[in-house]
Amino acid sequence: MISIDLTLKYTPIPISVQRKESEDANSLYETIISAMRSPTPELIELTCEKQTEKKVAVMSDQISAVIVSQKDGTAAAGRVPGFFALAEPDQ
Repeated sequence: MISIDLTLKYTPIPISVQRKESEDANSLYETIISAMRSPTPELIELTCEKQTEKKVAVMSDQISAVIVSQKDGTAAAGRVPGFFALAEPDQ
């Protein structure tokens, strides 16, 4: 499962939806980025493939970041979420 997380301005909790295929996740990522670049705000409606009843709509001008990440057991073991992690010094 691939997770697409949206960080909204003035909101500390991200909005997440999931996609089963990486191609679908990348397509959604590109759609969101395109809407963010648009000079006029657009309403973006998202659904989740993991929780099919989950729906959310956000205005594109309120999105400050989009993160795409692997969320299941196929992710590298020992990886922490986020863009980087501090390396532990060798003992």
